[in-house]
Amino acid sequence: MLSLALSKSWSIHQLDVKNAFLHGDLKETVYLHQPLGFRDPARPNHVCLLKKSLYGLKQAPRAWYMRFADFVSTLGFIHSKSDHSLFIYRHGSHVAYLLLYVDDIILTASSDELRQSIIASLSSEFAMKDLGSLSYFLGIAVTRHAGGLFLSQRKYALEIIERAGMASCKPSPTSVDTKPKMSAHASTPYEDPSHYRSLAGALQYLTFTRPDISYAVQQVCLFMHASCDEHMQALIKRIVRYIQGTIDHGLHLYPSSASTLVSYTDANWGGCPDTRRSTSGYCVFLGDNLVSWSAKRQPTLSRSSAEAEYRGVANVVSETCWLRNLLRELHCPILKATLVYCDNVSAIYLSGNPVNHQRTKHIVLDIHFVREK
Repeated sequence: MLSLALSKSWSIHQLDVKNAFLHGDLKETVYLHQPLGFRDPARPNHVCLLKKSLYGLKQAPRAWYMRFADFVSTLGFIHSKSDHSLFIYRHGSHVAYLLLYVDDIILTASSDELRQSIIASLSSEFAMKDLGSLSYFLGIAVTRHAGGLFLSQRKYALEIIERAGMASCKPSPTSVDTKPKMSAHASTPYEDPSHYRSLAGALQYLTFTRPDISYAVQQVCLFMHASCDEHMQALIKRIVRYIQGTIDHGLHLYPSSASTLVSYTDANWGGCPDTRRSTSGYCVFLGDNLVSWSAKRQPTLSRSSAEAEYRGVANVVSETCWLRNLLRELHCPILKATLVYCDNVSAIYLSGNPVNHQRTKHIVLDIHFVREK
């Protein structure tokens, strides 16, 4: 969404809903004890029947979401099928995108008049606060410069370093040791597994603007269930020290043509020393902007490097299909075929000529899926 707004030179605004969960209407029958200080002395045993949602109710998030979705549909917004938090408005040449995350909203529109009218309509229905141009959203700092946008989680990264007790550590040039692979049957178990899980989970959120640590974080997250001293050393001495040296890194978005979607994929065959499963990764570019990336261990064992690479190709083709559908809903369809780059000749030949023989019978589904697309 940010990439498209940049390419079209649209302004991007941030809104905040005050007491969002109090706006929801309840469809279920929910009773509430009389609150302290508001008890009826004549009827101390009576209870309240809730008509609106309250914070703390399991139904509150859904009730607020349905209330918001129903209202914006009256303004002409259509709910996206590809992403439930996205709402799209189109009337003639006027287009607007609205992204909702609980009570935080990002709004961009093709004209200032349209954006202001949408904000006015929302403010008339909900207690809204216009925070101006997008600057800080869900812990991600957004800086607009002459070349485009820069997304950074510097403050969040500093908090992770502080939590790990590495505030004065020396930086590391790389985020992972490329030679030895970590094993589940490593040295002695780590004394505080909850601390390990907390840091590994925090690093997962940091990968939203730091694709360079995706693989390293994926490796340490494999051992959340039974972390050892060796895994903690990899997390603190490599990843955290690498972040310390690259604290100002982030994701750049540039105004570029959104007419091409290009994907890159790779896999390491049998990289896990315990299960011998392969790890595949991909990244997808919309024009010049990186919009999607992943590093993930494959769910099944591959019998050859070609098979491991091919499963990686199938993963990125699946992601690309979703992105193409999303862009079609955003009224920016990709008219050209998406190029997928893979460095394995056997996988490329298989996608061109899916010969059904002994070595490929078990991956024929992925082969036909990629070939069809």
